[in-house]
Amino acid sequence: MFLSVFDIFKIGVGPSSSHTMGPMVAGARFLKALRASPFSAHGVRVRLHGSLAFTGKGHATDRASILGLAGIEPESYDNDYAEKVLVANARDHVLKPEGLPPLAFDPARDLIFDYDVPLPGHANGMVIEALDAQGDVLMHEVYYSIGGGFVRTEAELAAVDDAARDAPSPVPFPFKTAEEMLAMAHASGLSIAQMKRRNEARFRSQEEIDAGLAKIWATMRDCMERGLSTEGELPGGLRVKRRAKAIHESLKADWGQNLAPPHQINDWISAYAMAVNEENAAGGQVVTAPTNGAAGVLPSVIRYWLDHVPTASSAKIPDFLLTAAAVGGLIKTNASISGAECGCQAEVGSAAAMAAAGLAAVLGGSPEQIENAAEIALEHHLGMTCDPVKGLVQVPCIERNGLGAIKAVSAASLALRGDGTHFVPLDAAIETMRQTGRDMHEHYKETSLGGLAVNVPNC
Repeated sequence: MFLSVFDIFKIGVGPSSSHTMGPMVAGARFLKALRASPFSAHGVRVRLHGSLAFTGKGHATDRASILGLAGIEPESYDNDYAEKVLVANARDHVLKPEGLPPLAFDPARDLIFDYDVPLPGHANGMVIEALDAQGDVLMHEVYYSIGGGFVRTEAELAAVDDAARDAPSPVPFPFKTAEEMLAMAHASGLSIAQMKRRNEARFRSQEEIDAGLAKIWATMRDCMERGLSTEGELPGGLRVKRRAKAIHESLKADWGQNLAPPHQINDWISAYAMAVNEENAAGGQVVTAPTNGAAGVLPSVIRYWLDHVPTASSAKIPDFLLTAAAVGGLIKTNASISGAECGCQAEVGSAAAMAAAGLAAVLGGSPEQIENAAEIALEHHLGMTCDPVKGLVQVPCIERNGLGAIKAVSAASLALRGDGTHFVPLDAAIETMRQTGRDMHEHYKETSLGGLAVNVPNC
């Protein structure tokens, strides 16, 4: 299955790609289907299941569901307009999506958090229904938010079977495993980034690819800069203080001092990552990399490389992103990037593997060294749970991004010290993550029913 770099990296809104962006996308898709249907709906209703129910309020799933059914989508999200829509709906209990008549929607009645029965397809399930004036169902659809902003209907999820995975690919380098990726790199003499670019070129011009990659990095960079310049408390009730700005200013004050310890570079990396995830926690614009909850890892490593590695050149950022996306596509295809499905190993672990691969690539690593870097980073996140306190993408998520970025840099450095040979292949680490996620108790998979979420006071 081909996954574009622009599928792995999506511009969206915090705090969660699966719990915020996904329901918004689902709502927009439902409206599109409703416009094409013969029905004239009077109202709509949403039922949230599984992790969407348990951590929905902390992840702004309630807001996102309303906004999606009002026709607001993540990439074009405007916070001021969104707030006006929410205020109007709270007052009038009506949504006014373009191309449809006004739809009755009272959040107290029509937005249902179902904590009892998870839907069978995925931990992040939701049902959207169109209703007539008597409250009878005119149209019904089940959506699954499967991580990273990806949304599938019940039928689409069922259709992704072995036959679909084995279907001929339209791209010249259709690697489905890391082993195939390495074999194709050797046979072609191309780097991983070059193969990924040629795959992308089947669907976009080189100019479109470069413009899209530049926009991704610009959005990441701008998000980081906002986080590094903003103070105050994060919303949600935990009263978590933003720390990235103070840490960054302290580091700049120490810049150039000969007595600064070498390990201080870790503080720079953490500050960059925390800045992104503080913005995400505040509902700001971020890039899924591969998810919102792990959005700080990869841009932090790019910023570390650009600002602290003498040989760095911004001209290589596309190679970083393309290589990272190749690894992210392997993980998503063969395991998961969803915290609700496989825990935080699937979010920060995947992000660290992607960032390690990208860094190894721009530092001149061979395909084997790049694969080794990704494996080291992923292997040492195996088993990590997703246990956000109060269902908010704040504790431990923000600091966890910093530590994930540090691991990514270390993994790339270790891999580049070797010749690419290593004991555990990346494919084995990905399969282990999948199996670990399958066996992990649901309390530790983005439900806030276990781990730190129950052992730390919420107020």
